[in-house]
Amino acid sequence: MFRRSRLSARLSSVTVGLAAALALTLAACGDDDGSGPGPAAASGATPAGGYKLTQATDFPASPTLDKIRQRGEIIVGTKFDQPLFGLQNPTNDKIEGFDTEIARLLSIRIFGSPDKIQFLQTVSKNREPFIQQGKVDIVIATYTINDARKKLVDFAGPYYTAGQDIMVKSDNTAIRGVADLNGKKVCTVEGSTSEKNLREKAPTADVVLVDTYSSCAEQLIDGRVEAVTTDNVVLLGLISQHKDDLKLVGTTFTTEPYGIGLTKGDDAFRTFVNDTLEEAYQNGDWAKAFQSTVGKVAPTVPTTPTIDRYTA
Repeated sequence: MFRRSRLSARLSSVTVGLAAALALTLAACGDDDGSGPGPAAASGATPAGGYKLTQATDFPASPTLDKIRQRGEIIVGTKFDQPLFGLQNPTNDKIEGFDTEIARLLSIRIFGSPDKIQFLQTVSKNREPFIQQGKVDIVIATYTINDARKKLVDFAGPYYTAGQDIMVKSDNTAIRGVADLNGKKVCTVEGSTSEKNLREKAPTADVVLVDTYSSCAEQLIDGRVEAVTTDNVVLLGLISQHKDDLKLVGTTFTTEPYGIGLTKGDDAFRTFVNDTLEEAYQNGDWAKAFQSTVGKVAPTVPTTPTIDRYTA
């Protein structure tokens, strides 16, 4: 079992009513670490309401798909401590959030059921190794697609577009944008694109690296750091736990596409996942998944991103 931080222990009390200032256009850059509460793996939960997707009738020749179908379940790397996208509910150990609903849509397409999933807790620095080592079939974990990662794994999607923002204490008026982070003690997750962006855009910031954004939030509340930076939707999830204490600066400074990481070179499986996403975009399942998760704090459903069917 992973140790529960004080913040992680409070994740059961997710407050969905955010102040109007939080009803921003969501976009998120995606690199929360995911080493939150609970065991390393847990079974999927049946999503609320029905989806329109059905089981595929024809499967391509894919080593990954063959392995998944023979096993009888898909192993999905995701995060367990990120409200709205991947959070382990401490009352029933189910993994809940937009990323997990995307995984359930894929389970429906493969097995005709949303429940044929094993979720494996996957932190930012472990995402590529877990895919390469075959510990997971896919990673859906606020996972930003970039050229460096494409050298190691392939991506389907994007299924969401994100932007990096800044979280501060509610009474902080000094930090209004990324340039204001110079000279400040700023927390982010090691190995994330957020760390890379922070070092590039605020080169004199005193960067504090931890394993999870919940740990960053603790340090911000305790006064050990002055700001936290990552995807705005990740920060909104954390703020929903401490809406009186924390706020979003509201100035995004990157655009980050979230993708589904998978084994490099399995083009047939990547095409299958992309086809599943496109069908979910068209039939309303993607919007339903969004509304039941992120939509609790952002009622406006964003435009679906354009899938990048790049050549590996």
